[in-house]
Amino acid sequence: MLGVTSQGALVTAPLSKIELTNFEDAPQAIRNVLVVDDSRAQRHLISTSIRGWGFNVLQAASGEEALTLCKRHAVDLVLSDWMMPGMNGIDFCRALRQAETARYIYFILLTSKSDKAAVAEGLEVGADDFLSKPVDSGELRARISAGERVLAMERELRAKNQLLTDALDQLRALYDSLDRDLTEARSLQLSLLRERQRRFDRGLASMLLRPSGHIGGDMVGCFAINEHLVGLYSLDVSGHGVASALMTARVAGLLSGASAEHNIAIAPGPGGATGRDPDAVAAEMNALVLSEIDTERYLTLAYAEIDQRTGLVRMVQAGHPHPVVQHLDGTLSFLGEGGLPVGLIEGARYGGFETRLLAGERLILLSDGITECPDPRGNELGNEGLAEILTQLADHRGEDLLEGLMAHLSHWSLCEDFPDDISIAVFEYDGPHQAY
Repeated sequence: MLGVTSQGALVTAPLSKIELTNFEDAPQAIRNVLVVDDSRAQRHLISTSIRGWGFNVLQAASGEEALTLCKRHAVDLVLSDWMMPGMNGIDFCRALRQAETARYIYFILLTSKSDKAAVAEGLEVGADDFLSKPVDSGELRARISAGERVLAMERELRAKNQLLTDALDQLRALYDSLDRDLTEARSLQLSLLRERQRRFDRGLASMLLRPSGHIGGDMVGCFAINEHLVGLYSLDVSGHGVASALMTARVAGLLSGASAEHNIAIAPGPGGATGRDPDAVAAEMNALVLSEIDTERYLTLAYAEIDQRTGLVRMVQAGHPHPVVQHLDGTLSFLGEGGLPVGLIEGARYGGFETRLLAGERLILLSDGITECPDPRGNELGNEGLAEILTQLADHRGEDLLEGLMAHLSHWSLCEDFPDDISIAVFEYDGPHQAY
């Protein structure tokens, strides 16, 4: 034991071999030990033994002095007497735990008390261990060894947490950078839809594009082939994300109204530009995708050529949802037979078909993000649900029609974040000139 006899002699007990081995094997997590006791003799005796074990020792005669030392020095372990004048060991422990410290300090309370209520009180205020007085040197060294193992684990965990925090900070910075890039990419993609509404001589084209994420694989558009013919298209590249968006931009360039000489739907001729057969447009696009775009992705397409003089519409459907004609009474006709997607099979053949719009009727090309939009139970809207919505919106025109459709979809799905890209292109026909 460490203690003072009536003659003032120091009494020590030998360490067991097991205790010594455990102590020496423990990680060196304790360097500075603070001994707190109002008895100078007890501080000296305990400090001498601890210093002999290779630790730096600080001493304090009171709880107040001990708190000051803890603020000034990197204390790892505290040995504090319970009974002291002024701030006793319990109050000191409570104040230490309430103070803001950058490191955890292991706290051993020295006491002659052994009742359970006293032990419970010490644990409640934050003490880690207890040591009975007079202090046995072997038990003291074993308790310090146990504290060092606890601190070693705590600091290893703290270091690993710091590594995780640093890694998360780096990931967050990377995510923020990617998010900014994707936000800019979304703006660029939406800018490909140069006009959301365009007035032609005998009709109004309205278009809507809403990617399900930052960027998507849908695109819609319209262009003038000549003064009489209008091209209207809707395409959907498989998948989502950057790869789909890049392919969408590349393919949409094949139907760009800004560059007629590069638009595969426009055929130049001696009498001026005219429209190519829609099935030939799909076939050429299929060949270009397979030969020039190195990707496993494919796309679906609905393309229509509208003659404003007569209302004649020539179309092709390549795996895309059926084109829709909404008649004057609000009823719908679903056109086409499906067809093969573009970019999937080399040499695929596509069949064109025709219909004729009457004055006041409209042609609708839309992506499967609309017909496959699910409700909260997973039921898809389908063609029947689409017909019901469009019937209710029969009197709406232009942007009002598109906004009404989106409102109905949100009501159907009970959310505004749809699981798939949404796109739609509408041509509302005014009817031919009187000469026709």
